[in-house]
This record gives sequence, C-alpha cells and structure tokens, in this order.
Amino acid sequence: MKAIRAVIAACIFVSGVSILQTCTNSTALHAQDSSPTTHEHLLVQGCVNIPPGQKRPEFGCFSLATESGLRFSEPAVYWHVRTFPNRAAADAAKSPTGIVVEEDGRVWLSEFGPRDLALEGGQAVAVVGPMELPKAELYAVVLGYAVMRPNDRSIVHVHPGPEGWYMISGEQCLETPAGAIRATAGGTATALPNVPMELTITGTAVRKSLVLVIHDSSQPAGRPSDWKPLGLCAK
Repeated sequence: MKAIRAVIAACIFVSGVSILQTCTNSTALHAQDSSPTTHEHLLVQGCVNIPPGQKRPEFGCFSLATESGLRFSEPAVYWHVRTFPNRAAADAAKSPTGIVVEEDGRVWLSEFGPRDLALEGGQAVAVVGPMELPKAELYAVVLGYAVMRPNDRSIVHVHPGPEGWYMISGEQCLETPAGAIRATAGGTATALPNVPMELTITGTAVRKSLVLVIHDSSQPAGRPSDWKPLGLCAK
C-alpha cells in the first residue's frame, strides 16, 4: 500500500510539456501484456513525450507534435483530419500551420480553419468541431495519439482551451458538468475550454484516437481538477 501511495504521489502534471502523464499503481506498467478483461486499469493524466530511441509503451497517450505561436482570427476553428499515401505527399499539401504525423500505419495531416476550409490532396477523414477558442494573442496546438483499454480512464482535469478527438477504434465517454459525451469508431468529440472532465474507455474493444488540445501559448496545456464526476459514463 505504501508503494502504491508513493507512485500516485509522484504522478504530477508536467506543465507545458505534455497534456497528460500516465499514472498507475506499481503493477500497472506490467499489465500491458494482459487481456482487456484482466489488466490493471490505467489512470491517465495526459500524453507523454517518448524520447527518440526509447520504446513506447503499448498503452497510454503519447505526444506526436506540438506547434506554438499560431494565430487564429475566428473565435472557433475546425480540425480537419486527412490521410495521405506517404509523408512526402502530406508535406507537399500542408499549409504553414498544418501538422503531419505518421501513426497507426497511416500518414495524417491536421489543418485548422473554417468548416468549409478548401483542402487539396489526400483523403478526407473527419472534421472535428467547432473548437471554441479562448481569447489569446498566440496559441499552441498539441497533437497526441492514445491507445487505451476498456475501463481505463483519465484523471479529472481541465484544459485552458478546447480538446478534440478523432476515434480510430473503440468507444469512449467524456463526463463534464454538462453531462456525458460519447464517441465511437469513426466519430469525433469535442470539449469546451476550462471545463473539468473525466474520460473513460467504454465498450469491449481497445480504443485508439487522435487527440488535440489548442490553448493559450502563455498557459500550461492543462491541470488537474478537484471537480467530482457523478459516474455518468458507467450508466
């Protein structure tokens, strides 16, 4: 019990570096090879940065890219998700604010703008939004990739900007004070700025998603919250 408390106490938010940090008890890191019905459930605070050359854990949330110093003229933007056959094609198509990453066997391009943003090349996958922006001079965009199993969940936390998801597989439920927001494979979800939330993986399949946070560059990407969920995602 002392060891468990020590690990939990050491699980802190890393301001401005990651959205989330994986927090588990002392046995959860060894649970990655367990089946979804027997594993120790992960408690995730955010997407961690994996240093080059270091093996990435099988489950968790991982930072893919961060872009800072962005300007948006509208009070809300849409996140356009597209795939390309190769990295060179995506790089050629992207705008100065676009983000290209390779993940889950595909090359993804993320672009930001109005819902009817004109884009060329690749295959349109999803349009996530609207993502309502807080007032800021400059924004940072943090793009991550999450792989979590049924009953894994996040800590209760809040972001000073909107968060969005594109669901590659599985199901999730996000509880906020306004209620529960559910999303399934191929779908999208968004959360408003400065709203406390708890994310729970539901269903029976491993959930994979792209996750994005846009926030004021002068503030950390997120922080823990003392808001108490009602357990709506378990109902």
